[in-house]
Amino acid sequence: MNMKITGLPSGLIALTVLAPVSWGSTYVTVTGLFPPDRPLFVAAVRVLPAGLVLLGAGALASPSRPRGTQWLRCVLLGLANFGIFFPLLAVAVYRLPGGVAAAAGGLQPLLVTGLSWLVAGRRPRPVETLVGCAAVVGVTLIVLRPAAGLDPVGVLAAAAANASFALGVVLSRRHPAPAGRWAWTGWQLTASAFVLVPLSLLIEGPPPAPDGKLWAGAGYLSLVCTAAAFMIWFHGIQKLPVVVPPLLGLAAPITGATLGWLLLGQNLSPVQLTGFAVTLGAVAYAAVLPPAADHATAPRTHEALRSRRPEADRLAATERCAVP
Repeated sequence: MNMKITGLPSGLIALTVLAPVSWGSTYVTVTGLFPPDRPLFVAAVRVLPAGLVLLGAGALASPSRPRGTQWLRCVLLGLANFGIFFPLLAVAVYRLPGGVAAAAGGLQPLLVTGLSWLVAGRRPRPVETLVGCAAVVGVTLIVLRPAAGLDPVGVLAAAAANASFALGVVLSRRHPAPAGRWAWTGWQLTASAFVLVPLSLLIEGPPPAPDGKLWAGAGYLSLVCTAAAFMIWFHGIQKLPVVVPPLLGLAAPITGATLGWLLLGQNLSPVQLTGFAVTLGAVAYAAVLPPAADHATAPRTHEALRSRRPEADRLAATERCAVP
């Protein structure tokens, strides 16, 4: 379909999808380069260096920091986007076999649609709900295997992680950065680090002795999959219709399953290939989705209000003159 018809820039879509593609490599990175059973350590390693790097970059670009009630908003966004999401995701990666942890990612379109309705009052279109259900089915077919054991704690952690991330998507769109995006994201990450670093030390003990694998994993996970990826992601959230980013986020479990096939020798069954087709169809739908009501109607509403204002002012003046 011609992108001019949809009104969505193909370049922005291609850029935004790079973020979930990088997140899809998280599963291989954590299990291959980090010590076992250290989810809080993994989460702390992701947020602290990334936060400091973005704060430094923000200071050079446009120095700014939250003020007043913005601090509370920054902390809440940081917890939803990072402080709760990252440790729960790490728990799911450690406790669930293969790519099963990625299955919950298929809930993202439905979760964002439902939370947008509850938080922002945006009523979903039927086609959005239908595509969200198809995404759940497609991703489940990709990552779930008949012989895969499902740890209840891991399943709950994966579902809760995606609920936290979906809430972060909705809140980040509802409350855009008050100043520079780099500094705003850096403050969110740093606020999460103030929570995760003490918890990691208290519950899991001192960090392990660093070696080459750990340095490589920490650098890639923090700078590429967190700092760079979330800057791209937040930019896409603000520019694209609200339903599009969660569908593009389905690239994460697709990437995870593909890397498992290429690097870990996990064969893809006909059922999984069917899941690939269904999920890629959902991602393709996001790429050609017409602008939703949250983008299309707001400007017209404002224009209508502005056009009515002179008439309303004239009537009000007439009424004031008629008062004895």
